[in-house]
Amino acid sequence: MSDRVLFIGWSTPVRGREERGLEVFNEAMGICGRMQQEGRIEKFDVVLLGPNGELDGYIELHGSAEQLAAVREDDEFQRNTIDASLVVERLRHIEGFTNNEVARQMTLYQESVARVPQNA
Repeated sequence: MSDRVLFIGWSTPVRGREERGLEVFNEAMGICGRMQQEGRIEKFDVVLLGPNGELDGYIELHGSAEQLAAVREDDEFQRNTIDASLVVERLRHIEGFTNNEVARQMTLYQESVARVPQNA
């Protein structure tokens, strides 16, 4: 089971580039699908959000730390990221933890909290 996630979020499309934005999105879906079929990631999820002024949608890539590091170095993935940066506002890639890694991260956090004097 994967313990890492790569969150790829975006805001509004750049005006006048909506058609290219759809092409880039479809290319991203193909890349993610191939990576999953090839075992390069465990899975991916796509979410499109309702109007909120901040985030229009995101993709979550699930895998191991090694798998997601390899994804970020992949030329096709990098090209698609560059293409996306030209057609959407506020593109972001955020690495995170999931499943069993959440417990490990919380243990590390609790250990650090224990070393900080607490104000009463």
